[in-house]
Formats: sequence, C-alpha cells, structure tokens
Amino acid sequence: MKSFSALVLCVICASEALAQITIEITQGMDDPTPIAVVPFAGIKPKSDDNIRNIVSNDLQMSGFFHSIPTADMLAFPSSEQDIYYRDWRLLGAAYIVIGRVYQDGELYALDYQLFDVLAQRKVFQKVTKGRAEAIRDIAHAASDQIYEAITNIRGIFSTKMLYVEDMNVEGPTRYRLVKADIDGARPEILFKSSEPLMSPAWSPSMNQVAYVSFETSRPAIFRHDLVSGVREQLTNFRGLNGAPAWSPDGSKLAFVLSKDGNPELYTLDLATKKLTRVTHNRAIDTEPNWSPDGKSLIFTSNRGGSPQIYQIGLASGRVERLTFDGDYNARGRVSPDGRSIVMVHRESGVFHIAWQDIASGRMRVLTETWLDESPTIAPNGAMLLYATQYNNQGVLAAVSMDAGLKFRLPSKKGDVREPAWSPFVN
Repeated sequence: MKSFSALVLCVICASEALAQITIEITQGMDDPTPIAVVPFAGIKPKSDDNIRNIVSNDLQMSGFFHSIPTADMLAFPSSEQDIYYRDWRLLGAAYIVIGRVYQDGELYALDYQLFDVLAQRKVFQKVTKGRAEAIRDIAHAASDQIYEAITNIRGIFSTKMLYVEDMNVEGPTRYRLVKADIDGARPEILFKSSEPLMSPAWSPSMNQVAYVSFETSRPAIFRHDLVSGVREQLTNFRGLNGAPAWSPDGSKLAFVLSKDGNPELYTLDLATKKLTRVTHNRAIDTEPNWSPDGKSLIFTSNRGGSPQIYQIGLASGRVERLTFDGDYNARGRVSPDGRSIVMVHRESGVFHIAWQDIASGRMRVLTETWLDESPTIAPNGAMLLYATQYNNQGVLAAVSMDAGLKFRLPSKKGDVREPAWSPFVN
C-alpha cells in the first residue's frame, strides 16, 4: 500500500484454516471502572459458549472496564437480597452484574441485573432471549445494555466485521471473505476465490455486502446478498473498478472507475443502474466515503501534488481540501456524527492511523504500529479497526479514538486484512 497507486490496487490477505482471530489487549485505559460479572445461576445452555465469560470479556475489551476475576469474588449472588455491598466495596467493585439463565420454550433466556455498588442501588433489570445457536447474541446484547447504562454510549458488542484472509497457498480457496463477531468469534466464510478479494463494505441494512473480486481476470465490483447468497456483478469496465462504498440509505454505491482514462469517482443507483460521474480531474481520485447525511463524498486525490483527503458536494460539485498536515493522507473515513475523519497518515516515512477534527483541522496520530492501513470506524464512533503488521504477520488491530485502548486481533494462521465494521445490529 506504500505508494498511492498501490492504494487503489492493494491486495488483501488472510488464512486458510479459518482460524478464529482472538483479542490480545496491548494497552488499557487509565483507571478503568472495576465491574464484577458474577457467574450466572440457572441452567447451562447446550453450547461451549459461557455467557458470563463473554459479557466479562466484552466489557474488558471496551477499555472502560476492568472485569474482576471470579477467583477474587467473595460470593456468587444470584438475587438482590444476596448482595452484601460492603464485601464488593472491599473488593473495589463499582458495579455488579448478576443473573440467571433459564429455558422459555425453545428459547434460552438471560434475566440479569446491574447494580451500582457505591450508590447501593439497582440500575436496571432486563431479559434477553435467543435460540441455542444464538447464545453469543444473548451475551453480546447484555453487554451492550450494561455498557450503555454506565457510559451513555451505545454498545457495539453485537456488531460484526468483515475481513479478507489469505491462505498464502495457491488454489481455489486461497482468498476468503469472512464475516465474524466483532470479538473475532463465529467466523463465517462468505466467498472463496483463487484471485484476490478486496474492499469489503457493509450495506446499511447489513443484509448485503459489496467488494472487489479479480475472478474475471480484472477487478470488478460485486454485490452479495447475505440472505440468499446471490452475487451480482455490478461493474465490468476496463481499468480500475474499485473501492465500493454504500450510501447511508443503501440506495447507491460510490466507487472508482478508470474507464475514461484516469481514476474518477462515480455513483451507481442500484435500482435503476444509472451511473453518474462525480469528479472531473486529471489527478487520481479514489477511496470514496459518504458523509452521514448522504450529501457529499470524501475521497483521496493527488490533485494538489500529494495524496490528500478532499470533500465534494454531490449537488454542487464543489470540492474542498480537508487535510494539510503531512505529505500523505489517504483512505479517509467519516465518523458517524460527521464531525471528524480517520485516515492513513504518513509521519517520518511510517504509515499510522490518524484522527482529524473537520472543523478545526486539528489532527492526532492514534497508532504506534507500522504499515497501518484500512481504518474502519465503530458505529458508535468510540473505536476503530485497522490492518497492520505484527511479527511479520498481517493482523487486525483496534484503537479507541482517544488512543487510550489498543488491542490486536491476530489469526493463528495466515494474514488478515481490510476490516469493515458493521452498522449497529437492530
């Protein structure tokens, strides 16, 4: 990716055996809130997944919490009358989560309660239900509720990610497009190919994805329905066909085509198949990303002499340069609130992920790794995923927007690249 042209054509990698990627926290927040997730009473679902452990790990992963180990707990209460707040204060816990699991017909249910230790009060009591194969969904939903109740920020533990893995062995299944939980669990192969796959992108409804495949011997953009499994080739132009991005309402795709001589931005109405050219410039224009209101695109261009991030109004055609700090800024992604962008930023010859406030232009470098690329922002705007290198292996990594939390998601086999964080799961 380390030249601007390679940004347009970078190849994604990952692993053959579909090994689950796992979280390795490398830096936590200062003074995380201690929380005790007590082992849940009741039945044990017929699954290898432990609901309590999933909830505890989710909250730990957020960086805002320190999950107290069960070995340190003095008791395992399952009802409010069994809670002795003094014991939990001595343990340093700020919050306690208790509950029980029971069966409701064909469904499993988790009845759980959150308590504020210092205030000695119940914050809430909720019930989440699901089938046996959805135990992790039950746990992630509980984590989302607990996280939001304490932080006032919507939880992202039920969200998903896409990534591409490379088995590094020639064959029909070398490249794989994979969908997984945001913690790396439950990987599911969506598509396999002997040719490179790249630039996966979620539709706002999460029932479709778009990506670039080289299966036709040149890059082409495909739309893939995750419910039916049906794939549709959307572009077949000579030259570049790349970097698809869904509009906020899911009705259009923006992407890059070089059919008219050099890379330009286009939009495609998915219902009418009307193709509209957006940019008209002799420079390389690439990597579109929609503003949250759907009225503009940010994109990478070298029209000013070096790769920088610009914004173009779709109605007016007016172009504005957004980045000025450094000689290389690319792969811009707009935050959910539309106030900031993250990007690949080169500093002292090293590629990092950086954040910038759009209004003020103030920039902050978020990562300390190297060869960082492909940032994708969580739908709550609190964290981002990106691809990087660790021990000569392609891995995914995550960092909070204040850079206080950092963790890696390596695979036990092969390389992983090109993450795409899903919208909220409704």
